Amino acid sequence: MASRALKRAGVSPELCQRLKRSKIESCKDLLSRTPFEVMHAAGISYQEALEMLESVSRVIAPSAITALELWKRQSDCCLSTSLPALDKVLRGGLPCGSITEVAGPSGCGKTQLCFMLSVVATLPKELGGLDRSVIYIDTESAFSADRLVEIAQSRYPDVFCVKEQVLQMAGRVHVFRELTCQDVLNRLERLEELIISSEAGLIILDSVASVVRKEFDTTLPGNLMHRSNLLGQEATALKYLAHQFNIPVVLTNQITTHTGHQGAAGEDCGGFVTAALGNTWSHSVNTRFIVQYIDSRHRQLLVAKSPVAPFAVLNYVINKEGLCMHDNDGEEVLYQGTDPSLQTIRVRTGLEMDTK
Repeated sequence: MASRALKRAGVSPELCQRLKRSKIESCKDLLSRTPFEVMHAAGISYQEALEMLESVSRVIAPSAITALELWKRQSDCCLSTSLPALDKVLRGGLPCGSITEVAGPSGCGKTQLCFMLSVVATLPKELGGLDRSVIYIDTESAFSADRLVEIAQSRYPDVFCVKEQVLQMAGRVHVFRELTCQDVLNRLERLEELIISSEAGLIILDSVASVVRKEFDTTLPGNLMHRSNLLGQEATALKYLAHQFNIPVVLTNQITTHTGHQGAAGEDCGGFVTAALGNTWSHSVNTRFIVQYIDSRHRQLLVAKSPVAPFAVLNYVINKEGLCMHDNDGEEVLYQGTDPSLQTIRVRTGLEMDTK
């Protein structure tokens, strides 16, 4: 990624300091300069400047990989969801090196699932975890340390029965509260060193839609394009981090209402609820879960998009342990549309269920 610090691209600390005086701190800064500018800023020969530019270019350029290498890498590492039925559908859990999105209405357990995954990531490998830390970016001020601990102790009572184990787990979840779009993007672009120093094995962004929808009124001229550009930058940064460190990235997304939808027979179906941020964003994520209401207590998780799993429907409830799946022989859910961004979502309005 072009925003990578020069020292992460193999440039010596001494040269980094010289270049910094000329405001050249990232790979992007360096590669936007001519060899003559680099030569004068770093105090090196023209040939050395050319070699530095070529070396940095090779570092940030995408490298080729064989299918065999990719298969070995992915088969060696998955993050268990701690939900056996879901892990079975996903062939082991959330794939490392890719982005998983959880979209749905408020109250369906998106943040609860993020807490569960945070706990699992810190567990020892022999217990199904990654034995790594977690980077948790909270854009809705919804993170609750008390709830994190409650889920850990309820879901793994034998592991977290000792206070020291609870403290160790909580100390490995690094929470950043970012409340503007630019703050989120800046945080993502500065995460490399923290991932290395903290040995992070999971990145969570809860939620990707919150700050974007608050800041951009897409009915105003230019805002839709500006929002799309920003989301594109965030997606690029997240994909880079997932691939570079071979770790799973989990995002939560909100819902929106589309109008004027027509059914297969051409009949007018009125408005329908679907994942927010549009069709282009839906193609930025590798795996998409949709969570929705069945009734006041029961919910459903739909695997709407996955490179390894078919469309699947799993029922669950939310309790002290977080999400719990028991009976998954529930009603059939038909896939609406040819794209996961068009999958309709059931929401709850008061005591009535909206199935549009």
